[in-house]
Amino acid sequence: MPPKSSSRPASKTSKSYSKQDKSAPDNTAFRALKTAIKNKQPGNLYLFHGEETYLQEYYLKQIRSMLLPDGLEEFNHRTARGKECTLDWLEQAVDSLPVMSERTLVEVEDWDPFTLPKDDMPRFLKIVQDIPEYCCLIFVYDTIPCKADGRSKLANFLKERNANVTFNRQEQSDLIAWICRGFRATNHTISNEDARYLIFHCGNDMTNLASEISKLSAYCKQQQITQADIDLVTIPVIEAVVFQITDAIAARDFNKAAAVMADLLHSQEEPYMIIAVLGKYFRQLYTAKLCLEHYESKESFMQLWGMKNSYPAEKLLAAAKKFSLGWCRYAVRRCTEVSIDFRNTYGEEINLLTALLMELSTGRQVVA
Repeated sequence: MPPKSSSRPASKTSKSYSKQDKSAPDNTAFRALKTAIKNKQPGNLYLFHGEETYLQEYYLKQIRSMLLPDGLEEFNHRTARGKECTLDWLEQAVDSLPVMSERTLVEVEDWDPFTLPKDDMPRFLKIVQDIPEYCCLIFVYDTIPCKADGRSKLANFLKERNANVTFNRQEQSDLIAWICRGFRATNHTISNEDARYLIFHCGNDMTNLASEISKLSAYCKQQQITQADIDLVTIPVIEAVVFQITDAIAARDFNKAAAVMADLLHSQEEPYMIIAVLGKYFRQLYTAKLCLEHYESKESFMQLWGMKNSYPAEKLLAAAKKFSLGWCRYAVRRCTEVSIDFRNTYGEEINLLTALLMELSTGRQVVA
């Protein structure tokens, strides 16, 4: 029976994916912050929170350098953390006049105004609504989550002011451009493809990537950074190591899969984390196989799993071609069963992982 044409009309599944695009994070406040920093005119109220702590700290440093003249920080920079912040302190800090400077900076760390008692909220709203032009007030969420209630008056006010800034993980294209700039600053270069590989190999956390860029720049004597350099110098995230294990499984090479697993365990990676990542990988592999069988696009697959980096998506779709649909379904089930066995068989986690690898490497049919 001839294969179906890939030019057929988009399926219902594809339509549902396009709807998901509309639920993408709202980055309006983040873009407004970037514009304000570029123009060297930060606003007077911000809430900083989100996954990407590197960006949060970067923009904090930018604002500090703009508003606080050297030697005058003690007079114009007021800080409080957690319970140190009270409404009395906040009111006084916001109203304090700058000393030999145009503006003051008030930073409040790990204090969530959304959790204020109901009776205190009107007073807090009056404080933030009446911030003087010379003051910049920033609430920074470091170790606590932001519990914003989108229906509250405070949330609506912050939205109107573009003050609620979420620092999300960056899109692949933005990360690649940032990585290239980082290497250029050290007189090195890297291709876009190898930058994609670096993101896949080390993860998309910018703090970790900055550290790996620094290590690569110090190690490499030649100007061009290569994939071989990345493999030699950087520390892979567990997701990248799992790809190595499953590549070995696809080749029915149990010895290689076991060696990579042994390296993971030797690096003190917890068996519970390993089985969790393996389980996620095989669920993604099963989804990739379904997408191939239904002629869905790479973009549809990425949207389904919320992927920002296309590199792992391409690897998963390529790997899915090597396995049967039944094998993928079986692997998902066995990972779930072994995860349950972990809870019921204390001290046998490594033996269970080894047995699972042997079973997946030799016990099921792998098709070309």
